[in-house]
Amino acid sequence: MSDFVVGITGASGSIYGVRLVEKLLKSGYGVDLAITPAGERVMAEELPGFDLKKDFGKGGARLRIWKSDDYSAAFLSGSRAPRAVIIIPCSMGTLGALANGISSNLLERAADVALKEKRQLVLVPRETPLNLIHLENMAKLARAGADILPAMPAFYHSPKDIEGLVNFIVGKVFDLLGVEHHLFKGWQT
Repeated sequence: MSDFVVGITGASGSIYGVRLVEKLLKSGYGVDLAITPAGERVMAEELPGFDLKKDFGKGGARLRIWKSDDYSAAFLSGSRAPRAVIIIPCSMGTLGALANGISSNLLERAADVALKEKRQLVLVPRETPLNLIHLENMAKLARAGADILPAMPAFYHSPKDIEGLVNFIVGKVFDLLGVEHHLFKGWQT
């Protein structure tokens, strides 16, 4: 069983999820990856030429890729809950489903299991502007135990390019997970 379940949904910002998987695998962690159909479509638009099998092929046995409708994954059972589930980016549709206890695909069920088993659930919403329903759903999930980490990069680390902005968000996820990283320099006083 893998250490982390990573989900990529149809929100813009699939590079965040891809970078997280790359860095987790490079750090020696096992990853179960689930990409929603909308996530696959957005990835095709945002990351043309990216090939999951080829680009993540070096993950070997440490990476398992799941279809959204495959309910055979062990991590969907409370008795086999993963260390953490990270949905990056998290669409408002997925966030709304989770806030209301709806689990109609593998990723939503994995998040539901994380919450019910008191495992870490990290949600990286990527939407702007936010309406009141979005905010209330985030508050509801935070009260249920989820960590909400909006894709809002900082600039105090003087990023030179988009990679620096992406690494900041992925580094903040690593911070929440308690995983050591060197993706950005912390605040310097």
